[in-house]
Amino acid sequence: MTRVLQAGRKEPLSGTTRSVVVFLHGYGANGADLLGIADVLAEHLPDTLFVAPDAPETIPMMPTGYQWFPIPWIDGSSEEESERGLLAAANDLNAFLDALMVDEDVMPEQVVLFGFSQGTMMALHVAPRRDDPVAGIVAFSGRLLRPELLEDEVVSRPPVILIHGDADDVVPPQSLPQAAEALQAAGWKDVYAHVMKGTAHGIAPDGLQVALAFMRDKMNF
Repeated sequence: MTRVLQAGRKEPLSGTTRSVVVFLHGYGANGADLLGIADVLAEHLPDTLFVAPDAPETIPMMPTGYQWFPIPWIDGSSEEESERGLLAAANDLNAFLDALMVDEDVMPEQVVLFGFSQGTMMALHVAPRRDDPVAGIVAFSGRLLRPELLEDEVVSRPPVILIHGDADDVVPPQSLPQAAEALQAAGWKDVYAHVMKGTAHGIAPDGLQVALAFMRDKMNF
């Protein structure tokens, strides 16, 4: 049984939805944490609807914090609990995306997944296992989970841009080349990368500019 994800949204400036960006937040945050980025992107993507769901699980002692799945080295959960959480959250996100495309009357190739940290982990796990490729995946400061299974489980290969700060002390910067190598080994042709110099676990202006250019290209703006 899937859980319904609650989402904030910013309507397209033009009043017409021709594409959708789905923000997937990191551990301990919520959808609103990333939705503010839409204020920067909207003028460059005027026909884009921005949607930012909250992850399905609340975190104890963090009243506004959500998680997509437990992280053993943070919360003491087991690897089995983390794996179950990932698979359950993947089902939730797939159901959310399916409903979103119907409700907004858009095709997968009009949708970009924009992830940060744990949200990137979700985007890189879910999108390749969907029947139809989305327009692209913007993957900030995360990593590719279960890379050893990707080649056998991949169904579609949407374009991916991996963006990471070289001073990240939360998710190691080497996660970027590791993800790129695994994606390419699994047959990806469109994998791009950008390193944000001097940036810790966050989104720097240069990274956002690169992400915007990628999205404009993949959504044909």
